Amino acid sequence: MILAAPLPMQPRGWQQAWRDSVRDPRELLALLGLEAEAGSVPDAAVAAFALRVPRAFIGRMRHGDRHDPLLRQVLPLDDELRTVPGFGLDAVGDGAARVARGVIHKYEGRALLVATGSCAINCRYCFRRHFPYAEETAAAGGWAAAVEAIATDPSVTEVILSGGDPLALATHKLVEVTDRLRAVPHVRRLRIHTRLPVVLPERVDDALLAWLSSLPWPVVVVVHANHGNEFDADVDAAMAALRAAGATLLNQAVLLAGVNDSMEALATLCERGFDAGVLPYYLHQLDRVAGTAHFEVADAHARELHAALVARLPGYLVPRLVREVAGDASKRAL
Repeated sequence: MILAAPLPMQPRGWQQAWRDSVRDPRELLALLGLEAEAGSVPDAAVAAFALRVPRAFIGRMRHGDRHDPLLRQVLPLDDELRTVPGFGLDAVGDGAARVARGVIHKYEGRALLVATGSCAINCRYCFRRHFPYAEETAAAGGWAAAVEAIATDPSVTEVILSGGDPLALATHKLVEVTDRLRAVPHVRRLRIHTRLPVVLPERVDDALLAWLSSLPWPVVVVVHANHGNEFDADVDAAMAALRAAGATLLNQAVLLAGVNDSMEALATLCERGFDAGVLPYYLHQLDRVAGTAHFEVADAHARELHAALVARLPGYLVPRLVREVAGDASKRAL
């Protein structure tokens, strides 16, 4: 494997590493020795959905490889500008499941807080790339409306922090919401959906770990990696620290054409994640959001890949193959 050329030493601190992320496709391609490809990046796609990728994540990409699976996840393409029937703005029914500002209640016993619209990386297949974050973030008003919605519904026993990426918030903002949730007696578990420990492992710092260790509930951190090459020694260290703070670690991936749509890639992802202490959880079929059709894998092929994983790996290393369907009472198994 030929990895990207070494990048300049990164500043200490996750906020500075975030600020130093690459936002210009030409710079991204130059770092990978792909300057000749710069003319193929459409300005309209960048304008519609900005590029953002941390430099450490770029460092895991293969130098000189236009088809690198990590690069494909972040590089804007002309394909995003095509209008494809069946691909819309809210493929998973977030809007219909809204019960308060930034609170989505789709499934029995669980409420999801859209904590922020910010992410450290803009994945081109993002299912919330059209989400109205300006009007729908639970952190607005000091979390009051969001926590009130949970407090008045005793059926909610698990709170899910999502986004955007909840770990994009400063730790003191996370303390704010969990301090409010401590007063809700029927909350029994906290789940955090985040990509930051993978793409910006510096985020797992002492303050974050102290917060996690102080929480009164079992905590599940669901990270998001789609390819085995997303793991390196820094990511492994971040995962180990999260486990040491008491978190259970799961991985959810999206099946993506040109990224992980082979049995070898999926098996390597599951095994590499487990090496880092992360159990496979879900393998999602693509949410059919406008601008993402070029990532779609046919259901028949998805089932073939999953069956091959079942035949190759022990059961605990096989994620569940699912699709989220608006209005369903749970993820739909395929």
